[in-house]
Amino acid sequence: MTYLNKEWPNRVNIVNFIRGVEPRLDIDLLETLREELALVRKHGLPATWLIQYDALIDDNFVALLKQETDEKQEIGAWFEVVQPLVEKAGLVWRGRYAWDWHAHVGFSIGYTPEERERLADVFMEEFRAKFGRYPKSVGSWFIDAHLLGYLADRYAIVASCNCKDQWGTDGYTLWGGYYNQAYYPSRLNGFMPAQTAANQIPVPVFRMLGSDPIYQYDAADHGHGQTVVTLEPVYTGNEGGGGLPSWVRWFFDVSFRPAQLSFGYAQIGQENSFGWERIGAGLTDQIDLLAQKREEGELVVETLAASGAWFKSRYPLTPASAICALEDWKNEGRQSVWYYNRNYRVNLFREKEHFRIRDIHLFDETYEERYLRDVCATEDCRYDTLPVMDGARWNDFRTRTGIEPILFDSSGHARPAPVVSLKVDDTVTGELEVELLLEGGGSIAIRCAETAITFRSALDNWGLRMAWGDTAEQPDLQAAADGIHYRFFGHSYDVRMEGAYSLAYDRKLDSPEAQENDEPANAIAIRPLDRELKWILAR
Repeated sequence: MTYLNKEWPNRVNIVNFIRGVEPRLDIDLLETLREELALVRKHGLPATWLIQYDALIDDNFVALLKQETDEKQEIGAWFEVVQPLVEKAGLVWRGRYAWDWHAHVGFSIGYTPEERERLADVFMEEFRAKFGRYPKSVGSWFIDAHLLGYLADRYAIVASCNCKDQWGTDGYTLWGGYYNQAYYPSRLNGFMPAQTAANQIPVPVFRMLGSDPIYQYDAADHGHGQTVVTLEPVYTGNEGGGGLPSWVRWFFDVSFRPAQLSFGYAQIGQENSFGWERIGAGLTDQIDLLAQKREEGELVVETLAASGAWFKSRYPLTPASAICALEDWKNEGRQSVWYYNRNYRVNLFREKEHFRIRDIHLFDETYEERYLRDVCATEDCRYDTLPVMDGARWNDFRTRTGIEPILFDSSGHARPAPVVSLKVDDTVTGELEVELLLEGGGSIAIRCAETAITFRSALDNWGLRMAWGDTAEQPDLQAAADGIHYRFFGHSYDVRMEGAYSLAYDRKLDSPEAQENDEPANAIAIRPLDRELKWILAR
């Protein structure tokens, strides 16, 4: 395989994080760590080991790490809050066990900003006492902006990592974020990419676990959790995941394309609390494959800190990135393209002849996270960005939620434009164009650039239809002559439109689905009056 973009190679972090206790299962946590270390050393690969405080104060874990790691390895911090850390900081432990995964006790957001700093100081000083230095990388499923900024400013960490997008898994919702690779977060919101250098925390946050770009998103079950289709080796079976070798190979092909807008990225690894028996086969397969691809020059394997330093040296602001899944590992005719930069993210999705934009979320560094100043008081928690279209959360299972291209007939009735394939062009730096090839000829082009999405077609009867169901998740939304106005959790934002067009609220399309169900959908029909329509997606 010839790689076109040698200056920006694909990058992989092996990140295994280490707990010192697992109250739910009888597992030898040291055995898992010992096997993970041996697997990495077998191939001579760099790796990052993020240690939780309860393992940090256990001499067995520390001795094993010191004995089995070399100069290629990085030891960093996994910042979940555990009983000995809380008590060492002079606080009261409120958990059910010595490690409790509930958000209001097991994570920094369950404590005041001043308490977060005390917890961080205790952790960092204990780490330095054991390893002679402060960690360069600190990860967690999520880290609030106050703590992350404190770690950057006081301890000069160079990299962090957080969980992939998910709805409700383990009680943690992170929804609408920079989809993969890495971003600089806002000083006001650890999950929100910043737009300006002045308001960003100067630490890149890498998204963990590797979501299936086709199937993970729509697995959301309307508030009742989400099927996990990720690179984690514990997940096996026909639904995909890191324990299924055929899925892993497809995911590597999707993630590590020869050309990238910025760089391809994936994180491989698992916490030791799942046990080696459950993760061993899948992780071994992944590491073997990773070593092979490194030897073939398809990717770079490095520590999380090395990736953070590289990212900071190259990108003063969050760059544009993408994932293009143009082949469906299930062979069911689906294609999915994710594009995201510091201003917004978008997902373009084809399912057989049906195409829709499933997702657009706007990024605004002034939108504060819920826990910036306040303490999380509940077992679950939520981080989000600003939805423009959310095909998973606004779905009432009666309406095909999304933004779809339509074709008008001579009487003005509209029908979905049948799309037979997607063609991707990423030759312009920072931009991605997806051409929708229509059944019977003709096409519609969608260009994603820094501040806008531009729709363009030579057809004279095309348009767009934005439809969504009646759910509790959508923001207040009003169509106007200049675009669409939103209000979400008290925050106002707009999508302005440029170009000549007509815009009106609409009912369901004239289609078999509409005839079977005559209830009206929430829908806006947009008919361009020339060949181009631009949606401005920047604050």
